[in-house]
This record gives sequence, C-alpha cells and structure tokens, in this order.
Amino acid sequence: MEFDENIRKLLAETRVKMHPKNYTIVSFDRREEEKARKFLGELGIFSSVTFDTAEVSLVLRTEEWNQLKGRFESFREEGPYRLITFDIVLDLSIVGFLAVVSSRLAEAGISIYALSTFLRDHILVKGEEAEEAMCVLQRLVDECRKR
Repeated sequence: MEFDENIRKLLAETRVKMHPKNYTIVSFDRREEEKARKFLGELGIFSSVTFDTAEVSLVLRTEEWNQLKGRFESFREEGPYRLITFDIVLDLSIVGFLAVVSSRLAEAGISIYALSTFLRDHILVKGEEAEEAMCVLQRLVDECRKR
C-alpha cells in the first residue's frame, strides 16, 4: 500500500509499544450502564469504555475483568488480546495513519480491534498473534525511517 509522505514521517517517529498484560473486550446491555459507571474507578492503567445506543463496551485488563464480571447479569467477552499503542501524539486532522497500519497487518492475516484516544491510537490483537503483529509493525516503522 502506498501512503503519503506525512504518514511516512509520522510512522518513522512512532514508537510501537506492546503492553505486558492480557486484555479482554466485553459487551453488555445498556441496562447495566449504571454498574459500569460505578466500577469505572476500579479500572486499571488502560481501559476504554464506550456507551453505544445498544450496548456498553469495555476494554480492560483480563485480571480486572475477572474481578468485576461476577457483578454483571449477562455479557459477551472475547480475549485474551494484547494492547499495542502507537506512542506518538497524532493531530486529529491526520488522515490514513490507521489505514496504513491495518492494511499492513491485514496483509499478514492479523485482525485488529482499533481504539483511538484524543492523542494516540491503539489496537488490540489476539494474544497468539501479538508477537507477529509487533514484528510487522516494527518492520513498517523501520521501512519508514530508511526512506
């Protein structure tokens, strides 16, 4: 996949960081939203909460989810995943950063669950694909640094 010079420069400056713990992606009904809000303060160093019209989604460390899940009536969970952070502050006007990342990982047959915060982008990859994903991403960054 070809990408523009601005994305190449950003990728060249990016530090790709894999968090050491396993993560779980959870979904439960909006009727349990208050429980989720109550327990938000218990969530660890990285977590994501999304309130959709139909569901509440959580991304949190597996060990934390295992402590909380007994408090919910019904839920869906997927994991283990590993969290990868692109440690570079991205301007919200940047177009195509995750497109390049996801295309490169797709070429390697690696599925991602993308998350964005105000400053950084993150992805979750299946635990068994985490090391391969890191190799693919590091090759991408190295390729951009050489140009």
